[in-house]
Amino acid sequence: MATMSVRGISLFVKVIGQGHPLVLMHGGPGADHHSMLSLRPCADQFTLIFYDHRCNGRSEGAPVTSMTWENLTADADALRQLLGFDKWAVLGHSFGGMVALEYALRYPQSLSHLLLLDTCGDTWWVRENAPEMLAKRGHSAATVETARRFYTGQIESNEFMPSMRKLAGAYYHNPSPLLMTREILTVGMRTKVRPEAQKFAFSQLLKGWTVMDRLGEIRVPTLVLAGRDDFQFPPEHQVALATGIPNARLEIIERAGHNAPTERPDQVIQAVRESMTAVPSSGTQPLDGAQA
Repeated sequence: MATMSVRGISLFVKVIGQGHPLVLMHGGPGADHHSMLSLRPCADQFTLIFYDHRCNGRSEGAPVTSMTWENLTADADALRQLLGFDKWAVLGHSFGGMVALEYALRYPQSLSHLLLLDTCGDTWWVRENAPEMLAKRGHSAATVETARRFYTGQIESNEFMPSMRKLAGAYYHNPSPLLMTREILTVGMRTKVRPEAQKFAFSQLLKGWTVMDRLGEIRVPTLVLAGRDDFQFPPEHQVALATGIPNARLEIIERAGHNAPTERPDQVIQAVRESMTAVPSSGTQPLDGAQA
């Protein structure tokens, strides 16, 4: 683990493994890289780069208003250069998948593969459709209203954790006590949350955001993967996302919700390994990346 100076701010970075570089962009916003650690077994085959986005987790030195698509993607590409990689594969989960899509469109020359996990190309799905989905699935009116406010950036900092607790069960196919205890111990207690990043992102950065009309510009091998029961980004959106990206492979994970990498890690890891074997359109080999 290290804190690296990137474009005048401090990014928290953790690099493990060996092989072709694969950077992991965490979800949230307002969370950190701990939600991605279930993918650590891939370090036997790939160099994994975990980091916290600016204004998220343990990354410091920037006002929350600087959390723009331009800065989020430029930070990532500057990190790639600092670590000495010509190209790398990019994997993004949830909000990290949106950053990954913006990165793919802004820095295509830096990308070998794109892996999108439980994410979207249009935030209508989480801002407008997710509360309706919860209502249809029988969640309480209080939970539905919490989702409506949470995903539009209307909650205050002191409401962040109570809101997360209220919504937690909806994120999983089977939110058993054992699973929830494991998640709290392995992720929740180590994650540094930044409520101000959540509020800013949902109220401003993500408002009206879409890249659906630009998906055809993405030319690298792409994996679109999501849990069958993801209430934020359901299978019908995953189909649209995969259909819009040339060379995209779609995989829906059964018995998984929005957090498929932690609910069904074996299936997700296998899908990641298989996706990374696809040869990029440039013809270069997929596992010949530089080492950190």
